[in-house]
Amino acid sequence: MALKTAMALAAGMLLAGCAARYTPTPIPANFAATKQAKLQAAQHWGVIADNIEKQLAAELRKSPPRPVYLSEPKDPNPFQRALAAQLTTSLVNDGYVVSRSPAGSLRVELDVQTLTFAADRPQYRYYGEKTALAGGVLALSVIDAGVGFNAVTGVGTVDAHQWLNSQFAPGETPKTEIIVTVSVSDQYRYLARATSAYYVADTDRVLYGIVDPKPEEPKITRTFQVRGDI
Repeated sequence: MALKTAMALAAGMLLAGCAARYTPTPIPANFAATKQAKLQAAQHWGVIADNIEKQLAAELRKSPPRPVYLSEPKDPNPFQRALAAQLTTSLVNDGYVVSRSPAGSLRVELDVQTLTFAADRPQYRYYGEKTALAGGVLALSVIDAGVGFNAVTGVGTVDAHQWLNSQFAPGETPKTEIIVTVSVSDQYRYLARATSAYYVADTDRVLYGIVDPKPEEPKITRTFQVRGDI
């Protein structure tokens, strides 16, 4: 028994010694698990506009009311054009005076930054599995962000499984993301600002102004055999 205890202590000390106390650079660590919305329809753009308007309105109420003017970017892509139109609608419906001229108005500016990450990004998934138990009873085991539970039921397990997983977008983790920033300012300062990030379906990249280069056509090499004297 004493030998086993000594061996266990030695193994613990050995493992503790493997963890470096000092490193020249920080050790990479994961963030806590979070969720990020994936844009897959024009209706989602309206949801973004409404959410942005609510954030801006909360800040604008702290200052005396003034008309606002929406400054659209030059040559807007389909997403930017739709976002500007839907944000204008949200502001008008919320009682704000949206001016057609910048004179005497607060300026609302849209900025959309597109990002392309590596195509082989880590693929983390929500786990919800159906397990058959004795007597035809099914158990639904769910693990979400480190929290696990088992739901045992005889009827409707398939529906429960689909319901629990429906909040997660299908397919692989997109390589495309956008950062949307909307600012309200006058000539001296920012009065309100909202920034948010979203996944974008890789098949819809062109809607966000991302034009991928066409693949180069393979070069054709021909070999000629020369016969006879030159």
